[in-house]
Amino acid sequence: MSSPESRATVEEAGPRAGSGPAGEQAWPGDQAWSPTSDFLRQAEQESGVAIGACFNCKKCSNGCPLTFAMDLHPFQVVRLAQLGQVERLSGCRTIWVCSSCQTCLTRCPNQVDLPRFMDWLKERVAKEGGQVEQQRTLLFHRLFLDEVKPRGRVFEGSLMTRYLVKTGGAFGPEAMANARLGLAMFKRGRLKLLPAGIRNRRWLKDLFKA
Repeated sequence: MSSPESRATVEEAGPRAGSGPAGEQAWPGDQAWSPTSDFLRQAEQESGVAIGACFNCKKCSNGCPLTFAMDLHPFQVVRLAQLGQVERLSGCRTIWVCSSCQTCLTRCPNQVDLPRFMDWLKERVAKEGGQVEQQRTLLFHRLFLDEVKPRGRVFEGSLMTRYLVKTGGAFGPEAMANARLGLAMFKRGRLKLLPAGIRNRRWLKDLFKA
């Protein structure tokens, strides 16, 4: 039998289904959870983010421009981490929707680096081979790093070409729209025809090895 304390903890963590972002998965407010701090300690140690400092003021969620596409609000992600709900976090869409715009960090009174924590969660899911809610987002991340690895900088022309080819949109409306945008950027000197790189790349190689 669940205790009143455990039920109160769940209900304080966030709204129930139907009151959050569009397409939000059911928030099990009627289900009692057994909070554990094991995952919280691991997350803080490996990510370097003081998740325990969050007291759920919800300023991160109130300022986030992408909550309409999330199944969990940013403050709910933190709350689930505090409660040790690893599976719920690993299967959510929010960590892949987050654009790391830093709005939540700017608004946070305790400076909890939520974008950095979101990145750590994404890396964790990818390394463990878990189910990724947004496959195209993961693909873009990997292609982005593939561009950075040899030169230290991203060449937008190569990045978008490889992305569109791998997503089956090389000759579709999306590709044409990007081509027109690329041409406009080139005319304004915002897009180069040839890739550029950094001079000292030794530290970059060591970084990728690590």
